[in-house]
Amino acid sequence: MQPQEFQPYRRLKPRVRRAAGSMASHALVLAATVALLWGLEIADFVFWHGGLDAYGIRPRTWQGLGHILTAPLFHVGFAHLAANTLPLVILGWLVMLRRTSDFFVVALASALVSGLGIWLLGGSRTIHLGASGVIFGFLGYLLARAYFERSLAALLLALVAGILYGGLLWGVLPGQAGVSWLGHFFGLLGGGLAAFLLTDRRDYYA
Repeated sequence: MQPQEFQPYRRLKPRVRRAAGSMASHALVLAATVALLWGLEIADFVFWHGGLDAYGIRPRTWQGLGHILTAPLFHVGFAHLAANTLPLVILGWLVMLRRTSDFFVVALASALVSGLGIWLLGGSRTIHLGASGVIFGFLGYLLARAYFERSLAALLLALVAGILYGGLLWGVLPGQAGVSWLGHFFGLLGGGLAAFLLTDRRDYYA
């Protein structure tokens, strides 16, 4: 006679496997993202001596318009990249907790809205690069999704994001030297737009 598994345990196993699979997917996406950003920065330092910074956004130039999607991949040195890495990983993981694909949708929306805002309104002799617009997009998405959806899970994620990185919101204000506040501001808007588009309308309160 074969021993029978305890029924609740049998029901639990598929959930555990799905959770483990999701965690593995999240880890792979985040590790690949970090490896790409650091690999590019190391290559830029070793081979191009900072020359890849030219792939940032130059406002109101055709070349700058073409760099909207490449600008988040490059940073002004390792200190800049190091400052962006941890919030990118933590907020990116919080975004992925519902669907792994949300990471890519929110990152793309944030990069596009942030980049277009910079291109239209940035200083004419400036160049803007770095993943901070995407980071603000992740934060904006988590906060806005809690507003649109109003589920307990969304509210808890927004609370965690706010406690950990709510102080970043000061970065949307002008006046900080060397900081692209436009990129932060429009990245936040891009994340909010992504939350509006991705939230199931049936979850709205009347």
